[in-house]
Amino acid sequence: MGVPKKRTSSMRRDRRRAANFKLKPVNVVKCPKCKEPVLPHRACPSCGTYKGEQITEAS
Repeated sequence: MGVPKKRTSSMRRDRRRAANFKLKPVNVVKCPKCKEPVLPHRACPSCGTYKGEQITEAS
């Protein structure tokens, strides 16, 4: 049975675990009305529309 000969240091252990942590790029879509970039499933901050309806006042 495989047993480690030496103890793995915390730095080596943490570096190995951190290799799997990758940030994903933010998904951005264009607003159909004003063509500004907007996060999906959120009202457009520039024109205030969501799913073709006016939700908030335009800023």
